[in-house]
Amino acid sequence: MRAAFFAYGISALLGAFLASALFPLDFLLPQSGQDWRAAGDAAQHAIAQRHFLADAWRWPPLDIATLAGANLAFMDGIPALALPLKLLAPLLPEGFHGIGLFYALAWVGQAVAAVFALRGFGERRVAPALAVAVMALSMPAFVMRFGHAALTGHFVILLALGLYARVLGDARWWMVAIPFLVLALLVHPYLALMALALLAAPPLTLLLRGEAWRGAALGAAGAAGAMAATMALLGYLGAEGDGGFGQYAMNLLSPFWPHRSWFLGHLVSAEVDATGHGGWEGYTWLGLGLILALGAGLLLRPARIGRHWGLVLALSGLAVLAVSFRIGLGSAVLLDLRPVPGFLEQFRASGRFFWPVAYTLLIGAALLLRRAGPRGCALLCVCAGAQFLDAMPARAALRAWAHERAAWTVDASALRPLLREAETVTLLPAWPCIPREDWQSRVRLLELLLLASETPRPVNTAYVARWRTPPRCEAPGPMRPGELRIALPGTDPAASGCVALGDLTVCRP
Repeated sequence: MRAAFFAYGISALLGAFLASALFPLDFLLPQSGQDWRAAGDAAQHAIAQRHFLADAWRWPPLDIATLAGANLAFMDGIPALALPLKLLAPLLPEGFHGIGLFYALAWVGQAVAAVFALRGFGERRVAPALAVAVMALSMPAFVMRFGHAALTGHFVILLALGLYARVLGDARWWMVAIPFLVLALLVHPYLALMALALLAAPPLTLLLRGEAWRGAALGAAGAAGAMAATMALLGYLGAEGDGGFGQYAMNLLSPFWPHRSWFLGHLVSAEVDATGHGGWEGYTWLGLGLILALGAGLLLRPARIGRHWGLVLALSGLAVLAVSFRIGLGSAVLLDLRPVPGFLEQFRASGRFFWPVAYTLLIGAALLLRRAGPRGCALLCVCAGAQFLDAMPARAALRAWAHERAAWTVDASALRPLLREAETVTLLPAWPCIPREDWQSRVRLLELLLLASETPRPVNTAYVARWRTPPRCEAPGPMRPGELRIALPGTDPAASGCVALGDLTVCRP
């Protein structure tokens, strides 16, 4: 118990220390009236949470009536955090949202979950646990997920690995695994699917060992059923995105492509990509420390994986999804098997599915080095140090992003009182009316949505990744009492009583 206390406690402190060093206070605890703005996907997530926290409770509980009926989950608003925050909404400052706070929780959770996973596989000493925590906090795919808060929740994958190991030995852990999978879904569906794959592995592992497996199969079915029921209840089902499976796949070289490596980064200038979409979603550099740990473990003690063949099969399936139907090696596409089955189009960013493989390799490296005795423990600690140093460029990029202070391009001080006084807000053109290639108008509209979300009022449009019923481009109707209408340059506000505010047109009854 004392070893567990030290391992979990010190790893949590390490995660909290790094979070405090990386993220400024006004990023972690935002409010209205700031002279800077979030940008890109981070703005979308903040808009979603602000409207959700201010909206009334309704059914389905994740629908946001004030945001054109969008679903919080489809705007990556992290329902797992937003739901408890909504209970505290009357106590929170105006304009607060929990997106920045989630980054801090993710960094603490990453370290603690790494210890949980390692202990689940039988390694309970403090030194290896802390080494694995350091390496998990230095995984490049984790550090470089900034800009998309929900997807920094890699602790979900590590917790699923730890639960996989525990349910093999004690079926009572399914009582934890089933609600855990629901929680994973409320963090992000991609992470939930990865966790489901890992929790579907125990019955396969037991079957291939020749042990009793039916109880584990019932547990896995219960976990999948709980996830499906939650999706149905909360309005996840029936939504569609833009498709494009294979465009954001993992390149076969990506785990060994040292982009942003402190030791080897000078050898490459960007992510490896064969699809023409940048290689960002398939970025899975393992880190020099992990690669060295795997090499040392295999040299000192040859691996024996026969006792976890179910896990190997699950990870193999995830790796195939990550590579997708367009198999790239370096800058070349070796094989293109498209068209793909329609259901796979829901997983456009397929390169992410390699993350569970990477974390399993991390836990596996620690277990391999464990067999080498004290020498292996020392090697693991050295590799953890190498992994931490290797991730310095990634941490620097994350810190620079968190400290960016993009200025408003609209007159925020003049618009804020107008938005506060309005009963409803109409922004023109609405999102579906903007041509896909007109990215500048989309950026400006997102900025206006972010400013309006400081004092949420019903708004006519939103930037949403997935819709159950996609919105159509419709002409605005007559002005209503209490409406504030703001039109981007070149857009007819279809109203009278309008004035120019910079390059915007602002109309009130």
